[in-house]
Amino acid sequence: MVTPLALPRLVVAAPASGHGKTTVATGLLAALRRHGLTVSPHKVGPDYIDPGYHALAAGRPGRNLDPWLVGPERIAPLLRHGATVPTPADVAVVEGVMGLHDGAVGQRAYASTAHVAALIDAPVLLVLDTTAQGRSAAALVLGMRAFDPETRIGGVILNRVGSPRHETLLRDALAEVDVPVLGAVSRAAEVAAPSRHLGLVPVAERAPESVATVAALADLVAATVDLDAVLDLARTAPPLTAPAWDPAIEVGGPAGTLRPVVAVAGGPAFTFSYAETTELLAAAGAAVVSVDPLRDPALPAGTRAVLLGGGFPELHAEALGGNTALRAELADFDGPVVAECAGLLYLGRALDGVPMCGRLDHTARMTGRLTLGYREAVAVADSPAHRAGDPVRGHEFHRTVTDPGHGDRPAWRWDGAAHGFVTGRVHASYLHTHWAGHPGAARRLVEAASR
Repeated sequence: MVTPLALPRLVVAAPASGHGKTTVATGLLAALRRHGLTVSPHKVGPDYIDPGYHALAAGRPGRNLDPWLVGPERIAPLLRHGATVPTPADVAVVEGVMGLHDGAVGQRAYASTAHVAALIDAPVLLVLDTTAQGRSAAALVLGMRAFDPETRIGGVILNRVGSPRHETLLRDALAEVDVPVLGAVSRAAEVAAPSRHLGLVPVAERAPESVATVAALADLVAATVDLDAVLDLARTAPPLTAPAWDPAIEVGGPAGTLRPVVAVAGGPAFTFSYAETTELLAAAGAAVVSVDPLRDPALPAGTRAVLLGGGFPELHAEALGGNTALRAELADFDGPVVAECAGLLYLGRALDGVPMCGRLDHTARMTGRLTLGYREAVAVADSPAHRAGDPVRGHEFHRTVTDPGHGDRPAWRWDGAAHGFVTGRVHASYLHTHWAGHPGAARRLVEAASR
């Protein structure tokens, strides 16, 4: 029998992207932590960058809640897991994605912020960009609330307020529709992290500046938001009745008696990862170690398998290419290798003309076109992570292309086309997957490493 968990929680949402969700969510996490609370940070959707800022603000891993990638049945369990590991949290803050009701394309509300709020039974704190808005802001909030009556908007934070008079006008208008205003941030006070072609700059690439940004966001929220009112709203969430997600149960325990070393790429060039990936690998029996392809001259001693996730290798191509010792070792490494996006580019012959590992027979280059979206894929060939025929849901997010786009043995097929490469014991493609939704991948990689 599952004991219900009293976990105050709320979802920070907005009518659309660009209203200031990340500013408010990150600032809330940091301000509540300063307040002496243990805060559990979460992000709706497949985003890797925002959780890095959340982790810095909260002092514990930022975790994603994405029904498309992991299945709706795992959302509440993953929230409970994140809120209890490594220590029980006093409150959970969940940052939404895009607009409140924007879900997977063609799937209505599925995988939207509103969908996740319903799955975890949490109230919504709506962040509203009030630029060039007056009393009509109340109509917008009323429409957001009425569009899906099951989504409980418990309060609003006004962002980019122009003046004290503007704030008064907005507060009076929202009082007409009985929506509490829990904070107001002026345009002059707003703090933002730097961004570029795929969103914010990851924390790992600007560590000192990131610390300063998060501290400034904490100051901003503490000065402009009623933290006690936010906590009161979070406490209206009922106890969680779902069991906590358990990586050991998901993988069925250790894959064998060996503890093979699995090296997972990290550092500034490989910042895209989900916390549950290493937890699943460890539960399957792996000894998980990290490797930074920018700086480490060799794989960790005893490495039996390598996981190369996503990131921004195009911004670090010269340094990656300059680490010739590690490139040569990976070119000859005979253990299983799983590579996603950045890993795919790193394993090729060249990236924007800079030599890479040469393990895969392709070249890659930056383009002006963004490839972005959820994918329903089927594994084409057996590999260290997947069996041929396995259905997998993933996500693409890149501005590069490879030539060719797939090998003689592709990794995946979706939308009637082949994608990626399976060569020997290497599985590489642009597709990002969340292994909490496909825990068999972790067990399969550890089994392959044990052989």
